[in-house]
Amino acid sequence: MTQFASKADLKPKQISFIQLAETAYAYTAEGDPNSGVVIGDESVLVIDTTATPVMARELIARIRTVTDKPIRHVVLSHYHAVRVLGASAYRGEGCEQVIASRGTYDLIAERGAQDMKSEIERFPRLFQAVESIPGLTWPTLVFESQMTLYLGKLEVRIRHVGPGHTKGDTIVWLPKERVLFSGDLVEYQAAAYTGDAQLEEWPQTLETLRSMGAEKLVPGRGPALQNPNEVQAGLEYTRDFVTTLFTSAKESVAAGRTLKETFSYTRSKMDPKFGKVFIYEHCLPFDVSRAYDEASGIKHPRIWTAERDQEMWHALQG
Repeated sequence: MTQFASKADLKPKQISFIQLAETAYAYTAEGDPNSGVVIGDESVLVIDTTATPVMARELIARIRTVTDKPIRHVVLSHYHAVRVLGASAYRGEGCEQVIASRGTYDLIAERGAQDMKSEIERFPRLFQAVESIPGLTWPTLVFESQMTLYLGKLEVRIRHVGPGHTKGDTIVWLPKERVLFSGDLVEYQAAAYTGDAQLEEWPQTLETLRSMGAEKLVPGRGPALQNPNEVQAGLEYTRDFVTTLFTSAKESVAAGRTLKETFSYTRSKMDPKFGKVFIYEHCLPFDVSRAYDEASGIKHPRIWTAERDQEMWHALQG
């Protein structure tokens, strides 16, 4: 019986810790989930915690090579387990606030437990020392649409600019430095996971990001984008992925195709452009399932459970 593509993805990825500005760093790992680091006058802010407390220690170790300031703030770009479950590791580093949007908080409450179980079973390599996770990560500070922190003199804007990857996506923007941490709203050289997405709105959210004029951008997956041309390439790449996927699903629903037929049709459109990028084979069944649902009128994504994961995977891959 066919396993998740991610079950065979066991090779460790090369981690990079790249300085983008005097105050900003990107923590990336060849298509695995990225994190961001912002160093203020007296404290540090981390965007996305990694998947487990043990894995978070690797990121903390990188931070400690450049500063000994306390890590007082953690920002969750969205609710997915691989982004949030390492948060407890930062308590010992001085963490005072775990920040999330209202949409992210609501999704944790609605489906955080199911998502945790589902993600761990789908992609075990991304959850090293899974036994170190104490449970769900709950925000301690929730904002509606935007908030601003001052880390000393450093201005940090935290915003929900629109739905896309999830309904609660959060970005971190350093306006003076022109550095943007996008979370999974932007991907590059990696598949966009859209299993919980708002596909119709996602392209407009990307245009909102484009209008900000970022000169450097840390995507959710893939290499840090280190100049304006690379930033534009990342935005275009994500827009192409999302629109090709959703257009294929809408055409399929209009033509009366089944989900499995839609999967084959979508592959014919997606494979030539994206078939070789990181985690494509893992993401595509989930992506097509969500796109088919949304094209069929299911606006709020259905909850993925470990059982639903297996049923869908075998129906499309068996």
